[in-house]
Amino acid sequence: MSAKGVAASQGPRITGLSLVDFRSFEKLEVKFSGRPVVLCGENGVGKTNLLEALSLLGAGRGMRHARFVDIIRQNRGGKDRVWQVAVSLRDGAGHETRIGMSGGGDKRQVRIDGSPAPAAYLLDYIRFLWLTPAQDRLFMEGASERRRFLDRMTLAHDGAHAKRVAGYEQALRQRQKLLEDWPRCDETLLAVLERQMAESGIAIAAARLDMVAKLALGAQNLASGAFPVADVALEGFMEERLGQGIAADVEDEFADLLVNQRPLDAQAGRALMGPHRSDLIVHHREKAQAARLCSTGEQKALLIGLVLANAEALARDASGRPLVLLLDEIAAHLDAARRRSLFDMLEAIGFQAFLTGTDSSFFADFGPRAEHFELREGQLFPAPENPV
Repeated sequence: MSAKGVAASQGPRITGLSLVDFRSFEKLEVKFSGRPVVLCGENGVGKTNLLEALSLLGAGRGMRHARFVDIIRQNRGGKDRVWQVAVSLRDGAGHETRIGMSGGGDKRQVRIDGSPAPAAYLLDYIRFLWLTPAQDRLFMEGASERRRFLDRMTLAHDGAHAKRVAGYEQALRQRQKLLEDWPRCDETLLAVLERQMAESGIAIAAARLDMVAKLALGAQNLASGAFPVADVALEGFMEERLGQGIAADVEDEFADLLVNQRPLDAQAGRALMGPHRSDLIVHHREKAQAARLCSTGEQKALLIGLVLANAEALARDASGRPLVLLLDEIAAHLDAARRRSLFDMLEAIGFQAFLTGTDSSFFADFGPRAEHFELREGQLFPAPENPV
């Protein structure tokens, strides 16, 4: 791939981070210049914890999907156990915004410039997309992991997508609860829930299809050989029908299908059709091979290519969607040529990125284009090679 021709983003930059009693961090205060950030350190020093803290500020439960009660530093004493994360954001005009979050028990509180705010408001300021070692097996795992991966990418473009997915899943659970008493259940309420599933389901499928189209265009714009180009498609009832008919007709068709499926869904203990069953299908274009059959290194390269294709699409988005990339142990399976290409593409796309690794030499080619830090004993220190 090449980053040639990609328009650099003028999105917000994280210029400061503070943590209190978060995972392995007792207290951390650090300033950033707005360039990409490289964090190096030994295994277990907290590199992933730091990325997780950032990811929580993008709404949702972050890159580990952890319970908030489990985030508190384990050796923290006292009854009022609270963790805190805060960042300073600077936009292209130089305006600074302070976003903070604190959690105790399984609840959290969000503050924007000191005032309480709903978590959904976070998406107006910043969105995160991440790759972690746990995702290296994405193409080998079940379809649910690939759906979540696609939905996170979709959320970077469409802030309402998470609400649609949550609404659909809530109606799905409520319908299945009713079907536990099939056929002696409230069919009127069933019909209401099924209509809700049809309305939100069609919107979810349409947003995912639009995301797949954006990925295809982004991958084509970046394609030149450094990373394999991924051909992506969606496999599922609603996605296939949307490609053949009008959305309103597909919505009605799905609602009718849910009615007809009631006995089967009651027997199976789950809904057998719908966007919750869809799958993201990925192929290595040059090899004409399913991603699940590719080598570990090629699967990692395909994943990185998909994330970069999404970032490229966002960089070209006139609405200027804010995005920060969190790339955990990103260089582990990349050769030197691909590492150099990755750094070049991140610079050209223009979004801020945080990259972690155990070997600082892997990031030498990034040079002064990035800030380099060493993480040890719960603190960040400028690396010796960090340019001034």
